[in-house]
Order: sequence, then C-alpha cells, then structure tokens
Amino acid sequence: MKSRLLIGCAILLAFTVILMGAYTRLSNAGLSCPDWPKCYDHLTVPTQTQLLQNTHRLFLGDVLQPEKAWLEMIHRYLAGSLSLLILAILIQSLTKRITPRLLTWGLVAVVVFQALLGMWTVTMKLMPIVVMSHLLGGYCVISLLWLIHLNSIKRNEAMEHCSAVVIQRHAALGLFTLVIQIILGGWTSTNYAALACTSLPICQGNWINHLDFTQAFSPLQGLHKSYEFGVLSSDARMTIHICHRIWAMVTSCVLGSLAFRLLSQQVYTIKKSGYWLLGFLCLQISLGVMNVLFQLPIGIAVAHNAGALMLLLCMLYINFHVWRQGGQHEQ
Repeated sequence: MKSRLLIGCAILLAFTVILMGAYTRLSNAGLSCPDWPKCYDHLTVPTQTQLLQNTHRLFLGDVLQPEKAWLEMIHRYLAGSLSLLILAILIQSLTKRITPRLLTWGLVAVVVFQALLGMWTVTMKLMPIVVMSHLLGGYCVISLLWLIHLNSIKRNEAMEHCSAVVIQRHAALGLFTLVIQIILGGWTSTNYAALACTSLPICQGNWINHLDFTQAFSPLQGLHKSYEFGVLSSDARMTIHICHRIWAMVTSCVLGSLAFRLLSQQVYTIKKSGYWLLGFLCLQISLGVMNVLFQLPIGIAVAHNAGALMLLLCMLYINFHVWRQGGQHEQ
C-alpha cells in the first residue's frame, strides 16, 4: 500500500475510533465489559448462557448488557485495527524513509500509552483523569497522523507564502486556546457535567455563589467503587460546565478573528483555509447550543466531538503551512 494511502486510511480510522469512543461513553457503555482486552474473558461478547457456564466465578454479580458490551468491543476492535495500521506506517518509515521518523516514533509511543489508558479506563472504573487522558490520547494520535500526512505533501501542494508574522502568532494562539477548550470539554464529559447548566448563555440561577474550583478541577477524587455517572457535587459540575462555556466564548473570538484575518488575505489558499475555519467554528457553536437546548441528545453530542476534531485538524493545517512557509521565506 502506498504511504500516503496508508496514512489516509489511518486518519479516517482514527477519526472513527474517536467518535466510536465518544458514542460508547455517551451511551454509558464504558464498563459493559469489566475486563480488558477481552469481554467477560471472551474475545467477543458472550451470551448469558456462556457467562453463567464459564465465567460466573470471575464476574460474580455482574449483569451482562449485550448491546452496550458490543459497543465497547467494536471500539476495541477498531482501535486494534488502527494500531496495526500505525505499525505498518512505522515499518514503511524504517524501510523506505518516506515519513518523518521522529513523528512516527512519537506516534507509536502515544499508541502504546493509549492502550494502557484503555486498560486503566476499565480497571479503574472510569476514573475521570484516566478517561480524559484516554480521550486526549486519541486526539494526539490523529494529530500526529495528520502532521505526518502534511509532511508527505509535495511543496507545490502546500499553502502559498504568508508574509504577515502576526498571522503566525495568531494561528499559534488559536491552536493553544482550542487545545485548552478540548481539555475542558473532555473534563466536562468525563465528570458528567454536560447538563449541569440548562440555560444560556451562562447558567441558571445565582451561579456565581456556587462556584467550587477546588473540587471541580482536582485530578484525584478519592477512591470509589465506580466513577460512572460522576462523583462530584452539583456545584463542582456546574463550575466545570461554566468554565467550558466561558472558554468557548474566548476560543470563538480568537478563532473567529483568525478566520476573518485569513479571509482578508489575497492568496486564495490562505483565504480558503479561513472559510473552512469559519465554517467549522459556526458548526461547533451551533452544536454546543443544541446540546444545551435539547438536553444532550447522543447524536448531537457525538457530532460535537466530531466538530472539535475538525477544528483541531483545521488549526493544525493552518499552523503547519503558515509557519513552514514563513520559515521558507526567512531562508
């Protein structure tokens, strides 16, 4: 398989894995298989009869939910397939020297750590810091694959020169604010705080007097039998949600102003990236509002995850080309 085709397939599969993980999490199926990497000590989801016959001693008291268990196992199958594709990319990098070795080895290291996080997500019963790290690890995987893809593009396919240093700095700032927003979004999701505020634009009632930053952003939340459905107080969850929402406004201003700055450029390729950024930003804001108005329907919530991914890839594309072209110009 050609290198660029292989990388493209890996990017699409990574995108699918992340969204499947989001769907599994939002379906409350994260603990449907209490062991890892098998499910009730089976390579596929067992039937109730198999569970009673073969594994009742290991999983005494557990209730098998086949539909949710299959969601979890399909996610694992997809993640395993992605790991094999990344292994193939590594082999090509070592034999043909087509892809940047540093990025490729970094990708492999992240994937190995991701596998450990996937195991800990189950064994630590959805501990928020572990689940969020697993989520961010998925974003790191697709980001590294995207950067490897961008490095494989020929120079004549790259974005044309952007002379304004201010755009470079604005693009870097935009990427930074977006990453913080993704982290806040992950923390909101893993602590089941998405519905802590049910009004717009901020929160209902006298929310200022209920802020609890100490508990809200403590990485350690004590020892619990399970962290499913969250263990934080309502005030702590509201604090997380409000921070995510306020920072969304900051991110929207930074990315929106960057998009209009790109649209003001004369070079078509730069202007086109501004259109993409503005489109993804408007879509993501709309999805966020709909999540609140319609009480987090699973389809919109998964689409909100996809919107964050598209914004991240768009910002990586802009930063990669703006800084690379700026560096070429200085030389």
